[in-house]
Amino acid sequence: MIALIQRVSEAAVRVDGEVVGEIEQGLLVLLGVEKGDDEAKAKRLMERVTTYRVFGDEDDKMNLNVKQVEGKVLVVSQFTLPADTKKGTRAGFSRGAHPEDAERLYNYFSDQCESVLPTERGRFAADMKVSLVNDGPVTFWLQV
Repeated sequence: MIALIQRVSEAAVRVDGEVVGEIEQGLLVLLGVEKGDDEAKAKRLMERVTTYRVFGDEDDKMNLNVKQVEGKVLVVSQFTLPADTKKGTRAGFSRGAHPEDAERLYNYFSDQCESVLPTERGRFAADMKVSLVNDGPVTFWLQV
């Protein structure tokens, strides 16, 4: 399971022109679910995402996590993250989880985030338009 996390000052996701999720300071989490992922991996990744220190302290060092700055999380499903891009000019998607498994684990991950801090989410498998202001920019790839 993969989370591409971006520290944002604001982010939103729209489906058919309607805002379905929106946050101010916090993390935009693009979540990719791979074959073989399960609830234990989703919970471990949620723990890493919500405790990963990406926000500046009083000395402007990245020592604070999203909970410590009272930020929010916006979780967006991203089936392209597990893609195989090692060769050729077209990505292969065979490493991604089956859609039903991916949706179940996406919802589980989002629910787990919601249990520890304010969480918004996109709409699984929808054609989403994601906008953000990446603060820094600060972006990390987390994988379990």
